[in-house]
Amino acid sequence: MSVAKDNQKPSSHSNSLWWLTFIIIVSITFATRFYKVTEPDHVCWDETHFGKMGSWYINRTFFFDVHPPLGKMLIALSGYLTGYDGKFAFDKPGDKYEDTNYVGMRVFCTALGASIVPMAYLIVWECTQSISSAFFAALLILFDVGLLTLTQYILLDPLLLCFMMGSVLGMVKVSSKTQSGDVFQWNWWGWLLFTGTMLALCISVKFVGLFVILLVGLFTISDLWRDFGDLSKPVIFTVKQLFARALCLIIWPALVYMLIFYIHLRVLNKSGNGDGFYSSAFQSQLEGNGLHGSSMPLYVGYGAVVTIKNQRTGGGYLHSHPHLYPAGVGARQQQITTYTHKDDNNKWLIKKYNTDTLSDDVELVKNGDLVRLEHVTTKRNLHSHRLPAPLTKKFYQVTGYGEAGIGDANDVWKIIVDGEKGDDGKIYTVKSKIHFVHYLLACALTVSGKQLPKWGYEQQEVACNPNLRDPSAVWNVEENIFPKLPNVSFSVYAPSFLERFIESHAVMFQGNAGLKPKEGEVTSRPWQWPINYRGQFFSGSSHRVYLLGNPIIWWGNLIFLTLFLIIFIINIVKEQRRKHQNNNKVLTSKPKLMTAVWLFVGWILHYVPFWAMGRVLYFHHYFPALLFSSMLTGVMLDYIISGIIDLIPNDYKYLINHTIKGSLVAALSYSFIIFSPLSYGMNGPTASETNSSMHRLKWLDTWEF
Repeated sequence: MSVAKDNQKPSSHSNSLWWLTFIIIVSITFATRFYKVTEPDHVCWDETHFGKMGSWYINRTFFFDVHPPLGKMLIALSGYLTGYDGKFAFDKPGDKYEDTNYVGMRVFCTALGASIVPMAYLIVWECTQSISSAFFAALLILFDVGLLTLTQYILLDPLLLCFMMGSVLGMVKVSSKTQSGDVFQWNWWGWLLFTGTMLALCISVKFVGLFVILLVGLFTISDLWRDFGDLSKPVIFTVKQLFARALCLIIWPALVYMLIFYIHLRVLNKSGNGDGFYSSAFQSQLEGNGLHGSSMPLYVGYGAVVTIKNQRTGGGYLHSHPHLYPAGVGARQQQITTYTHKDDNNKWLIKKYNTDTLSDDVELVKNGDLVRLEHVTTKRNLHSHRLPAPLTKKFYQVTGYGEAGIGDANDVWKIIVDGEKGDDGKIYTVKSKIHFVHYLLACALTVSGKQLPKWGYEQQEVACNPNLRDPSAVWNVEENIFPKLPNVSFSVYAPSFLERFIESHAVMFQGNAGLKPKEGEVTSRPWQWPINYRGQFFSGSSHRVYLLGNPIIWWGNLIFLTLFLIIFIINIVKEQRRKHQNNNKVLTSKPKLMTAVWLFVGWILHYVPFWAMGRVLYFHHYFPALLFSSMLTGVMLDYIISGIIDLIPNDYKYLINHTIKGSLVAALSYSFIIFSPLSYGMNGPTASETNSSMHRLKWLDTWEF
């Protein structure tokens, strides 16, 4: 954003008006955000996830989530400090809180969500030095019922939006201090560190925080480039700024980000339902996990009962259960899958390929051996044949076959060990990277990464890949039960913090990429978001809450985005035409228009990337972009009104200016009032029924409230 120079001190009248406007904004924000914050008194929408995760932090129970940890940590901290004991189950939306102390977490999230309104005012003021622009920008965010709904519950979004706006505020304050000559002063350093901290906090809540990091990066480059072109300043001045900003906006945020993960991994030190997504070595650090503090044989021998884990990031355990593949899906034999949770159905007995008889002497399994794997619970052998896999048709189907461990030649697998640990031929527990190659088909046991339908209990497909170089065809033995061999402590496999940090990210990235909608879940596509095409129920009981944007604001944003592009192109043409006549810059001399340019860049960065994402998407993903488009609308609204007023005779300017602005404020206020039941709760008939009080507000058939 081009920051307006504030070298000239505002008059006492302007200063009083600024504070009056700011106080009005803060007061209305407080009143609207905290009104009915305790209602409904049951679990709403994703509170079932993030409230539950807050409980796990309080109980120090490890879990897996696709988002970085900070948001859940702060929710847990707010609950802990306000008396929540971490015992409520948060099983499903609609569950009554009863005597659970949930209000502290709601109030905390609401407070951070409320902060985005005054921050919008400060951002636009800092860029334009226009009270009207700042007021309209804040008002458009304040009176959006969608933002009100999204920031009143135990969710990550209020925290994300707060830290995102904090990053932008810090960014423009640093630019303002730079232009006013305060570079390297304590307040300049303070705002620079504030910006870096906000960036770290933002991306520590959700990875979409990367978008605001890109915005701050582009803006910083623009800032430095402007200073570099100022011939009154030596080059070394820009170089020093470059190093200072790299320190505060790259190195410092990276350290804060890593510190957050260090705290996360230290706090969650007890085994939970997310263990199976991580490597065996990672799990060995979790109290209560079967691998923590345990001891087991260092080597794998014939007759050992083992669990076999896929080494793909987030890979599960080789698993079977007494259910057959359905008719039309290969042979109707027992299903083989991978499962990310610990289970007795993950256990396999390692046998020689040609006999069930075990010698009294210990015989180790070695690289190149032919083996059979018998499922301990069902006594069927791991088997493959020349029928296509259920989902990945170019692979072969893998099944459980035989009775009481007796099958056929298609049950034989050759063990091939990767890396240095295979040099002596022995198979090491945990550390050996193993390939199971089918002896007759010459294909490798692998996971496709695809989720089976309901008949496969939505577990992961296991198949046999003729491509023996498949990177997903690598396994390791995790649990190794074999009384004939001496045990060694599992602590020898303990990973470092850096290894756990890297693995955590690999698992989160894979989890994000593989997100699929649940049955009956309402998803959406990016084209639907700006037009407010369809909302989303937060509470579907008798107290209905529906996430939907204020259509007056959302559709107005689209209009002003279009007007901005038209005005911007006209000004670019004017600047090009005047370039050879004088040195006046049409764009840079108009701080409102340059502010709109950067707000447009912010909107683009927070909206367009979703078009390229293959993962499941939801309506609430648009709200970071909405903040930028609403601020842009506020700036362009004031810019256009000022242009119109300039054309009016002086005698009528004051009256018409205040009439237009007053009418806009009244219209926005009224639109908020009539749509506020979407946020505060609706009772009685739905809007599709003619006797509903909301019937007249159902402007689109896709709105379901």
